[in-house]
Amino acid sequence: MTQAYAHPFTRTDRSPTAIWWWTLDRVTLTLALILLVLGFFFSFSSSPVAAPHVSHYDTFYYTKRHFVFALMTAVGMIMISMLSLKGIKRVSVLIYGGAISIMALLPLIGHAAKGGRRWLELGPIAVQPSEFLKPALIVLIAWMFCEGQKGKGVPGVTVAFCLYALAIVLLLIQPDVGQSILITIAFGACFFISGVPFRWIIGMLSAAGVGLVGLFFIQPHFRNRIMGFISPDADSGFQVARAKAAIANGGLFGRGLNEGTMKRYIPDLHTDFIYSVVAEEYGLWLILIIIGIFTFIIVRGLLKAMAMQDPFRQIATSGLYIMLGTQVLINVSVNLGLIPPKGMTLPFISYGGSSMLALGVTLGFILALTRKRQEEIPQDDPTKW
Repeated sequence: MTQAYAHPFTRTDRSPTAIWWWTLDRVTLTLALILLVLGFFFSFSSSPVAAPHVSHYDTFYYTKRHFVFALMTAVGMIMISMLSLKGIKRVSVLIYGGAISIMALLPLIGHAAKGGRRWLELGPIAVQPSEFLKPALIVLIAWMFCEGQKGKGVPGVTVAFCLYALAIVLLLIQPDVGQSILITIAFGACFFISGVPFRWIIGMLSAAGVGLVGLFFIQPHFRNRIMGFISPDADSGFQVARAKAAIANGGLFGRGLNEGTMKRYIPDLHTDFIYSVVAEEYGLWLILIIIGIFTFIIVRGLLKAMAMQDPFRQIATSGLYIMLGTQVLINVSVNLGLIPPKGMTLPFISYGGSSMLALGVTLGFILALTRKRQEEIPQDDPTKW
């Protein structure tokens, strides 16, 4: 007797799980999971050095937490990738509203560290709401840009600018100039892709430049970062110098697992400067592979986004990929001493609960947006997903 039901992952099956699997960008999902696994593996090099700085932490404290965060990130990324377009918008509204509400209260109840008040302590966990704000904001402004283009009286562009401006104001109060710059770049990219006049782009770039100059004079934290980068004797200058020395010490093939010595002099080696730790112990060859994976994900993703017909999906996907790529570029540039430290992690590789989980949200949104929709699946041939 033949089986009554088809296997759930056959191409002819129309069950929700099968449709999700065959419409998913499985290449991007696989590469993201590989990066998560690599990040966990690298924590065995960074945790034994970072954990002893806090006396009551055991040697592999950060490794254990990294595993938990990586697992939660993978599960969350897959769950979000199953959302419909309406679901993506609704979740973005909830995340943005929650993140903005917490950020508004941080000056009163936030935990101060590293020159800023950016975290909300919840027992043993410190949550950084600005990390979750980023992907939600990009989806919302893409939505608003598209609503404004429909010509139905919705002031989409105005709403998008208000959402962006509110986020930037709260970020600068913390202060967090690095995240402000990252969001501004992604916002500008969405603005450009939406088809606005080029003179508006010039105006926005000019305003951003004036804003950075103004911050230098009125924001001591930002000014100290810049001056520390210029002066090698300052704390941040020393930190970058040690990171560069670690990279040089690794050479082409590295010193070997846990054989790195320069990492012992690098603060935040398990977070912002994990790149230099990997370079010292594993060498240039592995660093190039990691950068190659990121480059492949982002370039391939942007090409797929540009081929989309739906303006919302095109703008949102492009903005999320550009934000991800810019974060990688900033982290690598800091480790190479090309720009001042920004307190920004290397996606999926660095330790950091909020950062890792928020990047899971980012990739989840991307996977959900890039899935083939029902109208894109040939009804006369269900095997052509």
